[in-house]
Amino acid sequence: MLEPRAPSGRRPRRPVRLALAAASCAAALSLVLTAAPASAAVNYVALGDSYASGLGAGNYSGGSCDRSAGAYPQLWANANHPASFAFVACSGATTTDVINSQISALSAATTLVSVTVGGNDVGFSSVMETCVLGSTSACVNAVYKAEAEARSQLPGALNTLFGDISAQAPGARVVVIGYPEFYDLSRSSGCIGLSTTDRTALDGGADLLDSVIQAATAGHAGFVYAEVRPAFGGHEICDSSSWLHSVDWFNLGDSYHPTASGQSGGYYPVFRAAA
Repeated sequence: MLEPRAPSGRRPRRPVRLALAAASCAAALSLVLTAAPASAAVNYVALGDSYASGLGAGNYSGGSCDRSAGAYPQLWANANHPASFAFVACSGATTTDVINSQISALSAATTLVSVTVGGNDVGFSSVMETCVLGSTSACVNAVYKAEAEARSQLPGALNTLFGDISAQAPGARVVVIGYPEFYDLSRSSGCIGLSTTDRTALDGGADLLDSVIQAATAGHAGFVYAEVRPAFGGHEICDSSSWLHSVDWFNLGDSYHPTASGQSGGYYPVFRAAA
């Protein structure tokens, strides 16, 4: 039997059209696959003070820098296996210390930076010692003095630091993490130790410090502020399951710093969500 022909006298061209369409799809798919970028390697640098180094969480390295294996930067690195990880945060560091001794770890290849800093710029340690060892009036006055310094001096210091970080690592995402409040004031009346007036002043000082840090962060492209205070809700000093060291008379340095649970349950999830 003769094969039916198209009215023009030519054979139907559908198979040809199908073949051309299939070839076009294959070519397009090849282009898509070729253009799809591979997952970028993460090069992570952790900067900052004792809250970033993990003082209070135990299991330290780095000599006087007190870098803890339980600190949030190390926990994130353990979970995410970045291509490179430089843990240079150091207990006692100010913004100037970070500039002078830590940001040299940054480079154009750095893709992720974390930093917690600012407390030592306004005399955090001396304020705490005054509140622990001195009178309520001395404590309140020390907090007010620190707040005045936070308002007048800290914004400029943070802007200088953040500008230097941007210059050293221009393509990095920079996560700036603040500080927790120390006391659950709703439970203060049944909690031994400092007076509620002292505790209220200390919490207010932490709030102001965080607000200054957050405002400075907002002025820099590629920077994000990560709020840690809500994560510590229900786990402050005076709560039954506190994630913060209360006054430790045998090691005053640990006082008011996160425990290992505070790093893993408070700081780490906040950083993980922002990184």
